[in-house]
Amino acid sequence: MSETIIDLSKYRNHFSAQNKIGRIIWNLICLILFRPFIPGIFNRWRIFILKCFGARVEWSAVVYSSAKIWAPWNLEMGVNACLGPHVDCYNQGRVTVKANTTISQKSYLCASSHDISDPLNTLIVAPIIIEDQAWVAADAFVGPGVHIGQGAVIGARSAVFSKVEPWTVVGGNPARFIKPRIIKDRTWKA
Repeated sequence: MSETIIDLSKYRNHFSAQNKIGRIIWNLICLILFRPFIPGIFNRWRIFILKCFGARVEWSAVVYSSAKIWAPWNLEMGVNACLGPHVDCYNQGRVTVKANTTISQKSYLCASSHDISDPLNTLIVAPIIIEDQAWVAADAFVGPGVHIGQGAVIGARSAVFSKVEPWTVVGGNPARFIKPRIIKDRTWKA
């Protein structure tokens, strides 16, 4: 895991009237058509609703009805990607969850912060990218500007503020390297 702190000062943002109106409409639709359904049965319906609001989500992705998504137009999910139960995707900035990646229950993806050196605490948005075959375990926090490498595992209740190298396991607050992730060979030998 790289110890390089992400420089968020280069990311600034303010939201247009169109964005604010879109959020109001999304919240209403979310209450009426997205959340009230049984998790597994209406997954394709939720994907359809997300796509109607500009999300780039593969049909095979799974989004639980209890997941919160701040702005569908800032969400991208690959084949078989999953936002688990009660995931909070606070995606004021773009959040990309690539193929075969799981974001486990109660995790928090936060693609924004505030510039604490600015007396006005200016809003900063920075993208989160989670590569293929990664796993963000239960109740983890992933901060703005974080790039999680392919196959990486973020331990439960970890807080990630910097880049995570591919095929590593990290954990803690702040998340630190624990060990490499090695996949066992599961081929049957007679």
